[in-house]
Amino acid sequence: MAWQRLLVACLCVLATTMAAAETPQAGAPAPDFALRDGTGKLRQLADWRGQWLVLYFYPKDDTPGCTTEAQRFRDSHAEFAALGAQVAGVSLDDASSHQAFAKEQRLNFPLLVDEGGKTARTYGALTNLGIAKFAKRHTFLIDPDGRIAKVYRDVEPSNHATELLADIRVFKRN
Repeated sequence: MAWQRLLVACLCVLATTMAAAETPQAGAPAPDFALRDGTGKLRQLADWRGQWLVLYFYPKDDTPGCTTEAQRFRDSHAEFAALGAQVAGVSLDDASSHQAFAKEQRLNFPLLVDEGGKTARTYGALTNLGIAKFAKRHTFLIDPDGRIAKVYRDVEPSNHATELLADIRVFKRN
C-alpha cells in the first residue's frame, strides 16, 4: 500500500512538472479556445475581447476547494464587472455536472466544458495520470487585447478572487 501512495505521489509530481513546462507565459497571446458552457452555448476567447478575462481551471465540480473558489468569484461578481472583467471557469466535467453545480451555487458566470482536456492541455493545466485526467487549479488573467497578463499556478481558493481583483486594479493603473 505504501508503494502505491509513493507511485501516485511521483506521478503527480511528474504531471505537475510537465504541465508547468507547457504553461503559456505572461505577455504571450492567450491560446484560443471554443468550449460549450453548461447550457450548451459556445464560448470563445474572442467573446471576451475588449474586457479582462479571468480564465480559471479547476479540478472538479462540487468539491470543497472548487466550491469555495466558485463562491468567492460569485460573491465578487460586481467588483469584477466594475473593473471591466469577466470570469469563466473550466474543468473536465460534463455539461450536466456544470449545470447542477452552477444552479446549486447560484453562479453568475459560465462554467466551460473541456471533457477531453484539450484546452486545459493547451494552457498547461492538465494532469493526466493515465487512468484519471483533471484540470489543475491554474488561473490566467487575460487582458482586453487577448494577451496573458499574469499566470497563477498555486491558487488558494479562499482568497483567489481578492488577489485577482487587486492585480486587475494594478494593471489598470499602469
